[in-house]
Order: sequence, then C-alpha cells, then structure tokens
Amino acid sequence: MNIPTQYQITKPIHQKTYLLNGELKTWTGKTSEVHSVISSTVNYKPTLLGSIPYMEKETAMKALTAACDAYDKGQGLWPTMKVADRIVCMEKFTSIMKTKRDEVVKYLMWEIGKSLPDSQKEFDRTIDYIYDTIEEYKEIDRDSAKFSKEGGIYAHIRRGPLGVVLCLGPYNYPLNETFALLIPALIMGNTTIFKPAKHGVLLISPLLEAFQESFPKGVVNIIYGRGRQVATPIMQSGRIDVLALIGNSKSAVALQDEHPNKNRLRLVLGLEAKNPAIILPDADLDLTINECLAGSLSFNGQRCTALKLIYVHEDVKDEFIKRFAEKVDTLPFGNPWDDGVKLTPLPELNKTEYIQELIDDALDKGAKVINKKGGETTENFIFPAVLYPVKKNMRVYEEEQFGPVVPIISFTDINEPLDHISDSNYGQQVSLFGKSVDSLSPLIDTLVNLVCRVNLNSSCQRGPDVFPFTGRKDSAVATLSVHDALRSFSIRTFVASKDNPYNNAILEDLLASGKSNFMSTDYIL
Repeated sequence: MNIPTQYQITKPIHQKTYLLNGELKTWTGKTSEVHSVISSTVNYKPTLLGSIPYMEKETAMKALTAACDAYDKGQGLWPTMKVADRIVCMEKFTSIMKTKRDEVVKYLMWEIGKSLPDSQKEFDRTIDYIYDTIEEYKEIDRDSAKFSKEGGIYAHIRRGPLGVVLCLGPYNYPLNETFALLIPALIMGNTTIFKPAKHGVLLISPLLEAFQESFPKGVVNIIYGRGRQVATPIMQSGRIDVLALIGNSKSAVALQDEHPNKNRLRLVLGLEAKNPAIILPDADLDLTINECLAGSLSFNGQRCTALKLIYVHEDVKDEFIKRFAEKVDTLPFGNPWDDGVKLTPLPELNKTEYIQELIDDALDKGAKVINKKGGETTENFIFPAVLYPVKKNMRVYEEEQFGPVVPIISFTDINEPLDHISDSNYGQQVSLFGKSVDSLSPLIDTLVNLVCRVNLNSSCQRGPDVFPFTGRKDSAVATLSVHDALRSFSIRTFVASKDNPYNNAILEDLLASGKSNFMSTDYIL
C-alpha cells in the first residue's frame, strides 16, 4: 500500500483528555476504538486510528453543570462580556487552529474518506467562516450602538444570548458544519456542550488545547460517547436552552421529546433532504451532465445537498442517461490522497450493504443499472449505480440514500416532479436545468414556495456561506449562514426608559462610566 509519508498513521491517537470546565481532564474510564475503513496493508484490513473516551451519564451531567455555571443565569463572565472581548477570544482560537491544519486534514481523510483537496477545502472554508462571522458580528454590534426613540421612550436594542447550547454535528462535514453551529453560538455569548460526530471525532483532538486556552472556563465543554448515553440525559435535565444539530430528523425528534420544557427549547437544525434535479427539453446537456455528476456524486453523494433524484424530460431522456452513465464510469476511485481521485471509501460500516439493498429493491421492481460499473463492490466501497426507470414504489425513490446511487425518472408532464416535491417530507433545494424564460419563469415562481433554494443550471450546494442555508418541512429548523446563524443563536433584547430629565441623566452616566457592557455606544472597528 503506497501511502505518502506525511499521511501515514505512524502512531494511533489514544484520546485520553477531554475539556470540562476549562480543564483538560484525563479520562480513565472505558474507551472505544476508532477505525478507518481505509486499509494501510496490502491485504485489506481496517486501520486502527486510536481510541476515544466512552462516556456515560455521569460525565455528561458534569459537562452540563459546567456550562450552566458558566452561563450562571445570565450573570456569567461570557454572556456579560463586551462584544469586543468575545471577539478577541475567538480570534485567539482561530490563530491557534490555523497551526493545526495538516493534522486535521490528515484525519479528515482517514476518518471519513474525504479526498485531500476536499479535506483542505473544508478546513480553509471553516477558517474563512469564522473570520466572516467575526466581521458580521462587528457589523451587528455597530448597528446596535445607538438609541432609538418612539412614543416618548428611548430604547437601546441589542442581541443577547439564549443560554446553554447542546451542539451535535454531522460526520460528513465534521469540522465545517459542526463549527457552523458552534462558532455563532459561542460568539453570541452562549455556553456550550459539544459532542463530536460519530465519524470525524479524532480530528477534533488537535483543537482541544485551542479551545481550552481561548475561552473562559465552562464556555466550551467537549464530551465523547454515544448520543443516547450522553445527549439524552442532558436533554432530560431540561436545562438545555438550544439544541443545535445537523443530522437526521429522527434523532432530532427523539432528543426534542426528551426535553421536559418544549416551549423553552430553541432549535437550530440542519436535517436530511431529497433534493431533485429537473431537466427540461431545452437544457444544455453538456452543462447539465457535469452539474448532475458533481451534484449527485461529490463525496460519494454523502451530502444533504446532494442531488438524490433526477427528473429528465422524455424528449432528452435517452441522450442524457447514456452520456451521464458513461461519465459516471469514468470517475476514478482511490484513497483520499491519490491524485485526481473522485470516489473514495465509504466511512460507515455496512453502508455498501445498504446501497446494495436499494439497488436490489429497484431491480426487483423493474429498474436497470445503466452504467457498466454500477454496483461493483469492494470491502469498503460500492461503485455508483445509475438506476432507470425509477418508480414511486421503490425504496430509492423515498429514502435519502446518502451514498453512491443515482435514481433517474423520466417525465412528460412537469406536474409529475412538482407534485413529488410538494408531497415530499423534505424541502431544501432543487436544481432546475433549462433555457426558455417562458418555461423557467412559472417553475421558479412555484419552486421557491416548495423549497428554500432554486439552483438555476447548477447543482445544489450549501455555499457561499453568506447565503441562507435552511429548508422546509423535515429538512431544517432555523437558518444557517454567516448572517443568519448569529440571529438563530440569539434574541433581541433591550433597555427602555421614558424620556425625562431624571432618566436621561442616568443614561448619560451609564454611557460615560462604561460600567455596563450592554449599555454601550462604542463603535468596534
């Protein structure tokens, strides 16, 4: 096995420390081994990457206590800190994080099988996201550095934290999407409990000291273990103010149900989707095929924004399917560090068996595998299968496959895909391919009422991060973006006083003294 020296696993990481109440504590309890499906030997064998603590309720509750104490009913150092000072802490964290790039990228490749360029992009995009968040927060604070007057009442309106946040990220973007929750939650003054994803957990290890050195005690608490062992008792306590989760809707519902005070619980959720493509008769097929290829099979289709169902008009069906299937078969498979690799090993155990189940079910009900390599299987991978014709009674039509299988449906009546999108449990995005304004206009006007992003002649995606990222129905709650996430993790709060000499003198003294971190008209440059 030819693995470049810089990416070799020379010594497993046995994660013996965890962050609790500002201290890197040593774990002496049970541990769980972390394996990669990528083999480092000629004869296939999963690679031992290390181990992590296997925590249960007792440690989880200690983390909860630390976060609650740090928030201290709104009196804690972090929630009452000046905005400028919280920004300094975040900038310190980011400067330390940047020094860990190579380590984090290496474990992104080994733990989840993400290619080297995509792993590097995930790290760099996360750094950019943090800096963009800092700049956006400054802008919010500048806009708030004033008093409004209405009906004889002065109001000083700012955004305040919500409280204690439980943060759970996904395995497919274990750094970027997790931090898209964690960073805005922190900078707005909330305290947090953070559990890394089931895959992509060791890549957090190089960042533990950065969290510990950059934030006051109890503001960030990092725990490990199974969700039912640690997240469930935390939710059952009723002391969590915000559940921030990117993952599966069933998991989100299960955790919500554990919370005894539903009206108190705020939700920031990025969930699954079944994003379709709609290909009209006048679509540019060269462009469409390339976009659908990237949209359906980037990172092996393991993205909530992936194209998971392709509707193609009967008039261009044959040409599209033939050319698309041929292109799929040209995608090179290999390990993440291989040059030009497009398809990589699947990180989840039994994922190949699940994808094969979807293929077999479709074949039993009349579909065919169109591409020659479709369904070819190795120990840790199944080659993408292009399925046609897909029907409503097939599992792959309804289920979010989250892997390398591409279902295709032909249509003559545009109401067929529109009805499916309307009836679907999901409503994140759609890709619309075509040219005629007369055809596109009514479709756009309808689709924007069914999903949250219509991608014209392009694949579905999350970025750029300044754009809203959300969904309807079971696809999301709240909105994530550099701009919106800061609002999702905060609430407008203000101080009001009647316009009279007595109150106005007090307001002037408050501002002149600088003793209140909230009552301030300071302008952050």
